[in-house]
Amino acid sequence: MNYLSLANKVFFGGRVSNFLLPCLLVIQCQSDPALCYPTAYFSLQVIYSRRKFGISPPATSGHPDFERVFRAQVNCSEYFPIFLAMLWVAGIFFHQGITSFFGLLYLYSRYLYFRGYSESAKGRLAPLYLSAKVLWALIGLATLGVLDYLSSYYLGFSLVAPVKRFVGL
Repeated sequence: MNYLSLANKVFFGGRVSNFLLPCLLVIQCQSDPALCYPTAYFSLQVIYSRRKFGISPPATSGHPDFERVFRAQVNCSEYFPIFLAMLWVAGIFFHQGITSFFGLLYLYSRYLYFRGYSESAKGRLAPLYLSAKVLWALIGLATLGVLDYLSSYYLGFSLVAPVKRFVGL
C-alpha cells in the first residue's frame, strides 16, 4: 500500500480518488498554489495601491480608489473559508469533476469581482451575483453529497446514484 492509499484510508475513509487526494492534502496544509494565487494577487494589489496613494499600514482609509481595492480584497478573503469548506465537502461526497468546475468558476468570478470593484463600486455587482450563485451551487452539491452518503450508510439506499447513473457520472 503506497502513502496515497494509506492517507486516503486514514483521512477520508477511502472515498477520494488517488488523483484528487494530493490536492486535498496540499490544501489541508494551506500551501496549494492554485488557491494561493488569487489571495496573493489581491494582497499585492492592495500593496501597490498603498504605494500609489501613499497610504501606510495600518491605515485602511484614504483615497477612494485605495478604499475600493482594500474592500475588494477583504471581501474576497471573507468568503474564502466558506468556499474552501464547501469545495472540500462537495468534492469528497458528491463528484470531484463537477466540484472542480464550480471551484474554478468561483475563483474566476471572484477575480472579476475584484477587478470590477477596483474600478467602480457598481462594477462589483454582476460578478458578486455570479460568485454567490456558484457558492450556493457548491453548498447545494455538498449538502446533497452528505445527505446521499448518510442515506446510503444508515438507510441502505442512495439518493443520488440513480441520477449519477442516468447522467453518466
